[in-house]
Amino acid sequence: MEYLTLFIEALIDLSNAMAPYILFGLLFAGVLHELVPESLVTKHLGKENIWSVVKSTLFGIPLPVCSCGVIPLATSIKKSGASKGATLSFLISTPITGVDSILATYGMFGWIFTLYRAITSMFIAMVAGILTNIFDKEEVVISSTKAFSDEVSCCSTKTSCCGSKKEKENTKSFSFIGALRYGFVTLLGDIAKPLFWGLILGALITVLIPKNLSDILIEYAWVSYVIAIVIAVPMYVCATASLPIAAGLMLSGVSAGAAFVFLSAGPATNTVTIGVVKKMLGTRSLIIYLGTIILGSVLFGLGLDYLFSSSNIDPQALIHMSKKAGMLSVVSSVVLWGFIAWFIVEAYFKKIR
Repeated sequence: MEYLTLFIEALIDLSNAMAPYILFGLLFAGVLHELVPESLVTKHLGKENIWSVVKSTLFGIPLPVCSCGVIPLATSIKKSGASKGATLSFLISTPITGVDSILATYGMFGWIFTLYRAITSMFIAMVAGILTNIFDKEEVVISSTKAFSDEVSCCSTKTSCCGSKKEKENTKSFSFIGALRYGFVTLLGDIAKPLFWGLILGALITVLIPKNLSDILIEYAWVSYVIAIVIAVPMYVCATASLPIAAGLMLSGVSAGAAFVFLSAGPATNTVTIGVVKKMLGTRSLIIYLGTIILGSVLFGLGLDYLFSSSNIDPQALIHMSKKAGMLSVVSSVVLWGFIAWFIVEAYFKKIR
């Protein structure tokens, strides 16, 4: 009974922490879909080359969006025609760094740590995107012959429908109702099920994590990186909220490299994102996604330890974090669970019909 109570409390806390960012991400994705023509996304992010990966990475870095808020945005650009590699690099670079996180990192750890974190996140995201475009290419759904014949058929009519279609897309007027429908119906409907299971698993993991985490990492220093990865990958923690945790670990005696592993892998992954990536991009992209983040975080963590060991820099942190959820978080959580329940029930009744 005690574990059930702890699980429910963890689920509520997790939902309250994530819901505002997810709902904001859905709204932002809907607005983005209305404002940015799909042809623009396809043009810059649709090709399976390095430049599309670089563009999506640079586009994602300054956005103040967490690892769950980025899900609807990534789903949106994927639906708009972005390649798998560009989508994956956006999924990684966006939650690790954002304007808010960069400023907070500077305030806690100084400019060296901040610059190191920003550059390494870019590198990890780009490598993941490039590898995805190489080893997990998009499947061609419509043959080029059919596409060509459709275009010829279209343009052979008495009006220039191909030109008018492009014109219509570029002159599309903004619709707030359309943005809401796209974000909270189309996108949320796609991720409702993995979101549900991700929240459940995330709460279970939170309950099972030992309270004396820092003691374990200090005692078994040689496996502190592995322990940090095992905890960080499935756990939900945003880039800014992960900073006090990492600072607390370092103040407890954990190496800066192990703390960096948590800072890098924690915001970039969680059970929710893992489930969505598998559904949206497939198993091969998921393996590349997790493998790149894990290996990149460990390697750059070792590099940071070497950097600090060769200097007299000792990062210090001032931690001020309130665990009490505000009204906005509670309301957002209720709204999000209402949407999830609706889509799951709807999918169930469609299945039994």
